[in-house]
Amino acid sequence: MLSGSSLIWIGALLLGLEASLTRASDFQHHGYEEMVRALFAIQSECPYITRIYSIGRSVEGRHLYVLEFSDNPGIHEALEPEFKYIGNMHGNEVLGRELLIYLAQFLCEEYQAGNERITHLIHDTRIHILPSMNPDGYEVAARQGPELNGYLVGRGNAKEVDLNRNFPDLNALMYYYEKHNGQNHHLPLPDNWELQVEPETLAVIKWMQNYNFVLSANLHGGAVVANYPFDKSREPRIRGKTSNSATPDDKIFKKLAKTYSYGHSWMHKGWNCGDYFDEGITNGASWYSLSKGMQDFNYLHTNCFEITLELSCDKFPPATALTNEWLANREALVSYMEQVHHGIKGMVYDENNNPISNAVISVAGINHDITSGTDGDYFRLLLPGTYTVTASALGYQPFTKTVTVGPAEAVQVMNNITNTLLITDFFHLHSSRLCKLLLRSLHKVF
Repeated sequence: MLSGSSLIWIGALLLGLEASLTRASDFQHHGYEEMVRALFAIQSECPYITRIYSIGRSVEGRHLYVLEFSDNPGIHEALEPEFKYIGNMHGNEVLGRELLIYLAQFLCEEYQAGNERITHLIHDTRIHILPSMNPDGYEVAARQGPELNGYLVGRGNAKEVDLNRNFPDLNALMYYYEKHNGQNHHLPLPDNWELQVEPETLAVIKWMQNYNFVLSANLHGGAVVANYPFDKSREPRIRGKTSNSATPDDKIFKKLAKTYSYGHSWMHKGWNCGDYFDEGITNGASWYSLSKGMQDFNYLHTNCFEITLELSCDKFPPATALTNEWLANREALVSYMEQVHHGIKGMVYDENNNPISNAVISVAGINHDITSGTDGDYFRLLLPGTYTVTASALGYQPFTKTVTVGPAEAVQVMNNITNTLLITDFFHLHSSRLCKLLLRSLHKVF
């Protein structure tokens, strides 16, 4: 078995360490205007694989710009998963913002250079990068600068609201449903929720609802650890006591967190910033309980699995530290994106080959379902193993099949049983003839 350090070195070789991202002098902090110019410069440099769009505005009117990478920008391609990175949710935690700008530059440059790994990633994934969810808070923190920045100055938005305590609290409802055999996915939002959240939070929630994201990470600072759901404890809060609060997908979340921690130069070593986290990962509630956070909201309201990445002891590191931080995180950022291709995926059609959206995909033994998107495609992250998977939709007969998931990427295979079609992806099956032979129609139940 390879050690963590060996894996990092191999990953670095795959990326090509000799390829320079930018000159060392280009590693600097980006204010709002500089960030916008950097994003548009990348889009201009790689116009055929990028798109810039705004998901909304901050309290003070700054755009929340997203840079998209895809071989067909602006288009969701069936069976191509959607991935997102979000940085700078807390305005004074700035490393994630810079890393995402550098990542975007890197993806553009490596694609142009013909890097096979990056080309494959961009051709098979729709990647969305939001460098700053809280541009107003950043400007407050930046005015003080790295030397004088306080622990809380600029953390919140322009109204000093902590955006990672601002999402609708769905955990309490989920924990109630767990005890009463209730709904286990896509929990409903409370009445008038739009009036109860900040503009930045509202923009991100609408974004989540408009794109069928599969995997995500939220970049923070102040510690060095990969934090996975649930953030909110199931147990009553007791001072000085924490408890693990696992999701039904605890095993895959741990795998996702370890993918980042072992891809990072030192996160996996455990001792960082005066704290110790075994293998550089932690369950959120086991660290400290947090309500109304974004990563739990992703899991409970959408199909998306999100973890929170704490990337630096210093919330606002000096510009001189940015080069080393980029080199420490580069392989982890790429490796984590690649995890979106592990598990099963497929499509659900009716008898006329029309896609069925909102079909429920259930995995026996995992009490968390996901649903098909507008195009009828679905994506279910799973570890290698054998699973019993059921697809169901209102007015149709459900279909159940045993599938075996391997360690590689999914390839499309189609099956038909009892008048129901579930197209499920397996691994290492490349026969187009097999796909054609097994394609059948799905009939409604009247």
